[in-house]
Amino acid sequence: MPHQEHHRQHRVGWLRAAVLGANDGIVSTASLIIGVAAANSGHSAIMIAGTAGLVAGAISMAAGEYVSVCSQADTEKSDLVQEKDALDKDYEEEVFELAEIYRERGVDSALSAIVARQLMDHDALGAHARDEIGISELTQAQPLTAAFSSALSFTLGALLPLLVAYFYTASNLSLVIAVFSLVFLALLGGLSSYLSGARIYVGVARVTFWGALAMVVTALVGIAFDVGV
Repeated sequence: MPHQEHHRQHRVGWLRAAVLGANDGIVSTASLIIGVAAANSGHSAIMIAGTAGLVAGAISMAAGEYVSVCSQADTEKSDLVQEKDALDKDYEEEVFELAEIYRERGVDSALSAIVARQLMDHDALGAHARDEIGISELTQAQPLTAAFSSALSFTLGALLPLLVAYFYTASNLSLVIAVFSLVFLALLGGLSSYLSGARIYVGVARVTFWGALAMVVTALVGIAFDVGV
């Protein structure tokens, strides 16, 4: 039986956007609700603020992720055009350049020249994109995928504290939202660490720390601007 290794690099594109979106959805919405509740606002005002934060945040995440990844895609396209032009102008120099890359990685000089030429005979631009520029199918920018993942995960993340606020109307809403949100963040951190192959407790610790910090700060802001809406 051949030995097969299961790598996680193919998850990088959507996992990063999904974790960022869900984390931001939980933290920003929970913090917004806590801040408004700490200002002695009514339940309807809290729900309006939370819902508005969910809608605005989801759209903002999608737009920001799309623009950001489009910039990456534009850079990749520009580099590929530049590389294609270099291949058209001086093919042999590009063979030497690729062989030099392999020599620096430890391949024998004679063998590196053979490997470079064979790879370029098969797909010259692809070989340079992968080994010179660092662009591959696994890391290539995908703006629409990133935007959709961010918007969806933000919405799902934001719904968690918003639903808690909807069903819980007692006076200690801020505390309840904070506790539930930290639990949600811990679960998210553990899941993302598991999917990425990292230590689970590390993922849990980093997301809960920053989430708790954001909630404490917004609660203090709400207390400072006690408006009783």
